[in-house]
Amino acid sequence: MIRSYKDNSIFMKSIVIGSGFGGIAAALRLRSKGHDVTLIEKHPDLGGRARVFKKGGFTFDAGPTVITAPFLIEELFSLFDKNYKEYINLTPLDIWYRFVFEDKSYIDYNGDEHRMSKQIASLNSDDVSGYKELVSFSKKIFEKGFSELSDVPFNKPQFMMKQVPALLKLKSYKSVYALVSSFIKNEKLRRVFSMHPLLVGGNPFTTTSIYGLIMYLEKEWGIHYSIGGTGSIINALEKLMIEEGIDILRDTEVDELMVQNRKVVGVRCKDGECLDADNVVCNADPPSVYDKMLKNQNKSPLFKLKMARMEYSMGLFVYYFGTKKKYDNVQHHTIKFGKKYKEHLEDIFSNHKLNHDISYYLHRPTATDETMAPKDHDCFYVLVPVPNNRSNINWKSEGETFKKLVIEKMQEHLLPDLKNNIVEDFYLTPDYFENELNTQYGSGFSIQPKFTQSAYFRFHNKSEVFDGLYFVGAGTHPGAGIPGVLSSAKVLDKIL
Repeated sequence: MIRSYKDNSIFMKSIVIGSGFGGIAAALRLRSKGHDVTLIEKHPDLGGRARVFKKGGFTFDAGPTVITAPFLIEELFSLFDKNYKEYINLTPLDIWYRFVFEDKSYIDYNGDEHRMSKQIASLNSDDVSGYKELVSFSKKIFEKGFSELSDVPFNKPQFMMKQVPALLKLKSYKSVYALVSSFIKNEKLRRVFSMHPLLVGGNPFTTTSIYGLIMYLEKEWGIHYSIGGTGSIINALEKLMIEEGIDILRDTEVDELMVQNRKVVGVRCKDGECLDADNVVCNADPPSVYDKMLKNQNKSPLFKLKMARMEYSMGLFVYYFGTKKKYDNVQHHTIKFGKKYKEHLEDIFSNHKLNHDISYYLHRPTATDETMAPKDHDCFYVLVPVPNNRSNINWKSEGETFKKLVIEKMQEHLLPDLKNNIVEDFYLTPDYFENELNTQYGSGFSIQPKFTQSAYFRFHNKSEVFDGLYFVGAGTHPGAGIPGVLSSAKVLDKIL
């Protein structure tokens, strides 16, 4: 143990594995409490799912691009009495998402209630009042699920039991789609207002309605973009870590957690180096940690049963491309629905098979930030939900075929003559998530956010199996998404 850099108190030596948003936030929060912190990242660059790819003058954010609850980012700087505005430039978006349907009609979703009511009325005038009631109900869910519970530990069953009456009152037994359908009758609008679970790896037809809080989360603070891309936030947080004396080890992969008497006491890296610690915090996917980094350690039959019953999020096919043509009519965030909704999601989550009737999310950062591409060019990525690797899809043989399908679909509905305008491109499949990001079965968001896998039923922030082991990130409480993983570090703040 070492002495705090702020005072003479005795504090701990802590190792954080993984430099995603959750890992970086955990490292900073521990450092602010005086811990001697070492952050270990297997890649040469930081960010995890939020790392950055650069090719041919284009800058591609690899993963999260929707910035909500910016106060959670601001807090990390204020821990050290620093102003985040001196590090990053967050700008609010006017149109949050453009939702495009198969008949090429669309809805521009934003925080202007007058504009929203007008668009809703054009589809079904009766749903205007239903929408207002849905927003009001989502506020109640938000106040309980986010404001009250997102940053508190769910490590004890009795605490979970105390929440059950309130959660039942909020209809947590319903799925998000069922909840939305109780207020909204038009099928297009049902899709629009039930899609949020897909942003955190869940099926709207099975995800607990508690995740309906995301709708109000967006309304509370809006949706933002960081100039320079999400990677600019990672760069700013890296600068902050260096300023505050956090030791960062890049190109270093942890092979095993060292355990003595059921306590994690350090890590062994693939190069053979061993590092001791009082605490080890994993931003890595919990099931992968238990399966691979603790493979030689005994787990209780009950915990093995918990591991075996877990259901995992969908996989992701992500196609990054730059064009020599500017598509000025395409918004910053576009979500395109296919013909089918429930059937398509069943194929992804239950049947584990590819479906050519795809839905997808298209990100065009150059709609807001021209620095992401060469002059007079456009920068994109398209994210397509696909089955995770429990499907046994051979992406080495399917990847190119699927890429061509995605290009054809975008060209048909959103990006005319796309094939002839692509100048740079590459894609990632669930294999990347499994092999490079160490997620179980190549899942894009760890375990699904079902009620039976939420709060106490997720992997605990403080390990149920070993002392000295903690988790932040998508697989632990409260869940995936930037607000979720940043909040998981706040939970850590309260238990370590």
